[in-house]
Amino acid sequence: MAEFATLARPYAQAVFELAVEAGNLDKWSTNLNFLATVVKDPTMATVIANPEVGNNTLTRLLLDIGDKYFSEPGKNLVKILVDNHRLPVMSQIAFQYEKLKAQHQGHIQVEIASVFPVERQQQQEIESILQKRFGKAVDITTSIDKTLLGGWLIRTGDEVIDLSIKGHLQRLAFELRC
Repeated sequence: MAEFATLARPYAQAVFELAVEAGNLDKWSTNLNFLATVVKDPTMATVIANPEVGNNTLTRLLLDIGDKYFSEPGKNLVKILVDNHRLPVMSQIAFQYEKLKAQHQGHIQVEIASVFPVERQQQQEIESILQKRFGKAVDITTSIDKTLLGGWLIRTGDEVIDLSIKGHLQRLAFELRC
């Protein structure tokens, strides 16, 4: 998936800059998420993967499907993605765009991984602490990771805060080896 993220980054950045310039961040969110949903559809994925379907046909099909959703810049994006064979990374483009949008609006995306579901009160406490630390509103998503043994692994952007038992044991093992 790292390759998809790399391929998607310039497209997400370009769309984000265009959206900021035009002042239509939410409209682009709708367009990108709609296109990502269409591309993920199993029937559509089969059509996209079919080498006998030409770029013009695929472009026309996607534009017909999204006729009510796409503005002219949105239609141009569809054409560019089809011409450059980048439709498979559409979900990643939408994801990265949403991250850029959240940062622009003063939010920071945080993922909390835990062995057990994070209770609402715990999540609120973590959110309060992270808001003070980063000086931004915090949007939290949670996931379950049984390999942590206990505690939490908090990720935001490139920063990782490892409060897991597994992380403590790894640090302790490293210190004992030194």
